Amino acid sequence: MGHSHDHSHAHPEVKGKNLLISIGLNILITVAQIIGGFLSGSLSLLSDALHNLSDVISLIISYVANRLSKKDASLNKTFGFKRAEIIAAFVNAATLIIVAVLLMVEAVKRFQEPQEIASGLVIWLALLAIAGNGFSVLLIKKDSKANMNMRSAYLHLITDMMASVAVLVGGLLMKYYELYWVDSVLTFAIGVYLIVVGYDLLKSATHVLMLFTPSDIALEDIAMGICKLEEVDNVHHIHIWQLNDKEIHLEAHVDFNKDISISEFDKILSKIEEVTFHDFGITHINIQPEFGKCDTKDLVVQD
Repeated sequence: MGHSHDHSHAHPEVKGKNLLISIGLNILITVAQIIGGFLSGSLSLLSDALHNLSDVISLIISYVANRLSKKDASLNKTFGFKRAEIIAAFVNAATLIIVAVLLMVEAVKRFQEPQEIASGLVIWLALLAIAGNGFSVLLIKKDSKANMNMRSAYLHLITDMMASVAVLVGGLLMKYYELYWVDSVLTFAIGVYLIVVGYDLLKSATHVLMLFTPSDIALEDIAMGICKLEEVDNVHHIHIWQLNDKEIHLEAHVDFNKDISISEFDKILSKIEEVTFHDFGITHINIQPEFGKCDTKDLVVQD
């Protein structure tokens, strides 16, 4: 006998309009930096433009995923599109790392053959990028706390703003001290930073997509919590997975110490729901009741 229970939460509503504004700003910044990068000969400016382009792509993915996640479930999509935002977070994190590697390779090549750069153009375009990305960061800062998808978009924007600050510093050093090798060093540093930022997000998204048990939940503790109920004899064959940032699901076999009726089971199930929700934050449970059944009683069983 299965049961699903949903405890409602007050999750903030993500504002799609803020994402659209951020997309528009980043398209403007990207076009300006690509043109300026070629005119000035600055690799760090082009690398910042490439990062901004990845921002545009990631923001569009985030916007589409945000819209899809609000669609209702259907007969052939019983979970709806609730995992769309997790996929978006995975794609965004992966692009951060790919962009970083490309930048670092180009930085090494350019360091070996430094070129004179039109630093004045670099400075002005870096200031434009800082202003645009800074405004975008403020727009979606609140939404970034809502889910992993918006957090990935927020990370893209804030890292690009910091990269633009580095480009600005490099432009000033080139203008006043003619240290053109700084352009390559900054590009390499931006790449390293992107890898560090992208790795944690990629790891988190992968854990959710692979249906791993959430890192802050211990199966043994859940089993012990349920077994404290006097009617329960044993809990085994547990599966716990995270559907998205808001929902954690649990299914398990529960042995009862006597042959109970369905009405009695419903009362005990309510107790199990309270334990799993209040102590472990689990929002949906599916319990298979058993009595005297000869099967494997291991906590985790390979299906």
